[in-house]
Amino acid sequence: MNENRNAYRQVFKATSLFGGVQVFQILIAVIRSKVIAVLLGPYGMGISGLLFTTLNFISELTGAGLDRSAVKDVSAAFGKKDEQKIIRVLGVLRRLVWFTGLLGAILTIVLAPFLSQWAFDSDEFTLAFIWIAFAILIKQLAYGNLVVLQGLRKLKSLAKANLMGSAVGLSIVVPLYYFFRIDAIAPAIAISFLMTFLFSHYFAKRVRLQPEKVTTKEAFSQGKEMIRLGVMMSISSLLVALGMFLVQLFVSNTGGVDEVGFYHAGIVIINSYVGMIFSAMSTDYYPRLAAIADDIVKIRETVLHQAYIAVLLITPIIVLFLIFAEIVIQLLYSTAFLPVASFVAWAILGTLFKGVSMCMGYIFVAKGDSKIFIKTAVLFNALLLTFNILGYYYGGLVGLGISFLSYYVLHFFLMNIITKAVYKFYFPASFYGLFLICLLLCFATFMSTFLENDMLKYFIFSLLVIVSSSLSFYLLNKKMDFLSAIRNFLKSKGQ
Repeated sequence: MNENRNAYRQVFKATSLFGGVQVFQILIAVIRSKVIAVLLGPYGMGISGLLFTTLNFISELTGAGLDRSAVKDVSAAFGKKDEQKIIRVLGVLRRLVWFTGLLGAILTIVLAPFLSQWAFDSDEFTLAFIWIAFAILIKQLAYGNLVVLQGLRKLKSLAKANLMGSAVGLSIVVPLYYFFRIDAIAPAIAISFLMTFLFSHYFAKRVRLQPEKVTTKEAFSQGKEMIRLGVMMSISSLLVALGMFLVQLFVSNTGGVDEVGFYHAGIVIINSYVGMIFSAMSTDYYPRLAAIADDIVKIRETVLHQAYIAVLLITPIIVLFLIFAEIVIQLLYSTAFLPVASFVAWAILGTLFKGVSMCMGYIFVAKGDSKIFIKTAVLFNALLLTFNILGYYYGGLVGLGISFLSYYVLHFFLMNIITKAVYKFYFPASFYGLFLICLLLCFATFMSTFLENDMLKYFIFSLLVIVSSSLSFYLLNKKMDFLSAIRNFLKSKGQ
């Protein structure tokens, strides 16, 4: 019983730590987005979205997925307390991130005129893409440092590096937006990644175990498995980035750059709002799952713990967002972005399904099952791209929201089928009962937003907030008994 409780507490602790980081980064994103929205409007948001999407796509194309695959190698060596292996892996990683970062930067500089034409039907953004080339190099180097902190379980240092980099970066880019407006967008992206690199480098240098010097030939020879797994993992992210890029190009050509701005703003809201749960998964959950990849019983337990916590945390977040959607959008952006409200309201319902699906999806990665991972990545991303293009074509922004929800519902059911067939993984019936209750609470809130009687609507809203929050608190406390932990902590402080 205590072991089970400790497992839930570990998940909750990691989620809280990186949830706190995410909350701070959301506040920073609020300020940055507000500045762009007020000074540059939907058009500026559209430019920012297209530049970011291009950056992510080329990073995934040339980065070999080292920011994810290296975590597995570093974590494995750290778990065995093999210091010689650790410094060797870190040396290989350092050499490889330089190579892949330079590759991405050079490719972007060569393609800059063409990217400007494809994205904006003009060559006036060629210089902006050269700035993006610099950002790609710095991003890869920064992620190399963050992998060291994550793999060696220096989670507090990892959190500090992210927080300080974001805060200092914001303080620099806000004046740039004020004085240079549209021209500041690309330099601001590069400066933001530069700050993350500088602070991550500082904390990585403080780690006792430092990388061993290796040649480029040695790095490629000894890093074969790291690259193989990284390429496998990057295929999924590459397909996601490609899908977003194609959707934004379709939206830009069909509805204009302003519509891209609305779409990008909606995606940022969704990812930021529930980002604390997904951030904890990639930072803490994945290394834990990788350590027990050969034990299906332990995998079932670990995935259940993560999914249980995710569902209970996401549910009240969705309920609150649906109630205050328009206020949140005006706070994050401006009244000019209110058209995005319906898109986000539909799409955010899909995050409940996405949270559970992601918990199952990490099984493929933890096991290093490249064949099934690639097949499912191609299938799911093709479905998402198709859903989104059809959704926008027939229903505009609202259609996009419906397509996101439809996709994640389908993704949820397919992941259940695939993981059971391939790995004999399944959730207990009690979990599906909890999931259904949480889904009904979210759906009831969504339907209540259409009520015309304000008194009845706000009464139901209040009731749903109380029920969803109380249910989550009660069940989380039942699993972890954190009230006793708080009482013991306060008692120890009082002595």
